[in-house]
Amino acid sequence: MGADDTVKNRSKQVKGKAKEVTGQATGNKKMEWSGKKDMAAGEIKERSS
Repeated sequence: MGADDTVKNRSKQVKGKAKEVTGQATGNKKMEWSGKKDMAAGEIKERSS
């Protein structure tokens, strides 16, 4: 895995966390779950590489 992939995966995790927190703050469950999904996808890609 290259450094570029690591950065992309971590940025996806950070964006996911931001979406999750925003969803929680606004009461938007759809955004919250979307953020959790993005975080998990980034973590899976990072671990599999």
